[in-house]
Amino acid sequence: MRIIVVGLGGTIAMTGHRNGGVAPTLSASELVEAVPGLSEAGIELDVRSFRNRPGAALTLGDLGELLSLLRESFAAGAAGAVVTQGTDTIEETAYALSLLHTGDEPIVVTGAMRNPTLAGADGPANLSAAVRVAADPGARGLGCLVVLADEIHAADRVRKTHTTSVATFASPNGGPLGYLAEGRAHLLNRPARRYTLPGESLAAPARGTRLPAVPTADDGPLAAPARVTLYTATLGDDGSLLPLLAERSDGLVIAALGVGHVPESWVPHLEAAARRIPVVLASRTGGGRVATSTYGYPGAERDLIARGLIPAGFLDPYKARLLLQILLTAGHPDIPGAFAHS
Repeated sequence: MRIIVVGLGGTIAMTGHRNGGVAPTLSASELVEAVPGLSEAGIELDVRSFRNRPGAALTLGDLGELLSLLRESFAAGAAGAVVTQGTDTIEETAYALSLLHTGDEPIVVTGAMRNPTLAGADGPANLSAAVRVAADPGARGLGCLVVLADEIHAADRVRKTHTTSVATFASPNGGPLGYLAEGRAHLLNRPARRYTLPGESLAAPARGTRLPAVPTADDGPLAAPARVTLYTATLGDDGSLLPLLAERSDGLVIAALGVGHVPESWVPHLEAAARRIPVVLASRTGGGRVATSTYGYPGAERDLIARGLIPAGFLDPYKARLLLQILLTAGHPDIPGAFAHS
């Protein structure tokens, strides 16, 4: 069995920097060589250094090129993939990969919270676990997974919840899919469905110049990424910035209060925006589903949906923004329908 391991950089690959602190310098081969026992696992590894950037510096263009590389490897017989990267953006990159990867081969994303210069660095253990999950037949058909701290998470559920803890990743909606124990993956539950964007849904770009950097699920390019703004509701905000943001955006995601509420003063601004661009209603809480029929006062979810806002379901605001950006960039014909699957 062959697994491709692709390094993108991040804390897992960082060493001391001449100006102080740490920066990504280690190659993917160096990361693999530092994992005890991995060479005796009976898994053939195809190791590639693809980027060496912090997680915050990654772009959709990087992910598009990564997907092209992974598809080539899967077509050549690789049974799965492991991607190492910075944890800052794992919850977003993994979700984007999961949306655009339609094959059965698992893509497992991992990283580290403690860099290799620290005592108790978690990178080698996370990389070992990720390789074993990617090679496990039970992971086939699950799309993209996130594996850290011996937990296996679905890409559309996982969130980074702590700035420094090695147990930072959690799945508020449904919990982990499984765990690593004694070097083996144990998948205890499987999602009821897996939502992907097949090639035919990504064929017609909405705007901008077509770029080769962000391919669709069938190797065709996406357009220049759409501009999607994420705006968070907070106590006392009168919403006066919303018209300006909407004017300069192709889509808008509102991280609303509670189950989907905003101040009443926001209502006319959001209604006007929803007449021109897609406006998605998510919850800033990061867990649970946006309501659709409970509260009826101005600025509540029933009122906002009636004015044209699109409920995000169980998606948190970050994932809702990514989904909307990909849908708009690809010219998807049914944005509300796509969010109905979330």
